[in-house]
Parts: sequence; structure tokens; C-alpha cells
Amino acid sequence: MMVTTIENMPGREIKEILGVVFGSCVQMKHVGKDIRAMGRNILGGEATAYTELMEESRRTAMQRMIEDAEKLGADAVIGMRYATAQTMHGAAELIAFGTAVKTC
Repeated sequence: MMVTTIENMPGREIKEILGVVFGSCVQMKHVGKDIRAMGRNILGGEATAYTELMEESRRTAMQRMIEDAEKLGADAVIGMRYATAQTMHGAAELIAFGTAVKTC
């Protein structure tokens, strides 16, 4: 499945717009990761545990969005974006969304 952040697909023509598709992932904080992140807060540097958590969330949300598009019979998603929201204290939702299309 081709996924792009732009509104068209160079070399391919959009023949049908199937609708908006979504994928989301809610991640909770982990006590062990919080302790390491607090150490980084004091010493400085990247909080790699949180970076890895967000990378995993992005991959999961994108895969779920692709699965949503496949259910509609799409072969591509255009205009793909990410959004985040805090769902409750210590939990964040990452949403991937875009427009499912058929191309030729």
C-alpha cells in the first residue's frame, strides 16, 4: 500500500476517493521508563525510552490506518497525517489519518 503525505501520487492517477481512514494507538507510561526519563531530565539528553515508545505508536497507528484503507479496497492513502492527544493522565493517543483512494 502506498502512503503519502501529499495530495496526489506522481505517476499515478486517482480514479476513486473512498473516504477518510484512521488508525490509533493509546500508550500508557511505564514506571521504569519514567524513572529513566527523570534521570535524563536532570542530566540532559534524549529520553530514548519515550522516543522508542512514540516510534512504536506511530508504526502501530499507521498499520491500523492501512488496514482500515484495505477494508475499503484502497490501494493508496493520500494526505496522511499524525495527531496526538492526551486521553487521561499518563496516557497518550496517537492517530494516523488520511484519504483512502484507488489509483490507476
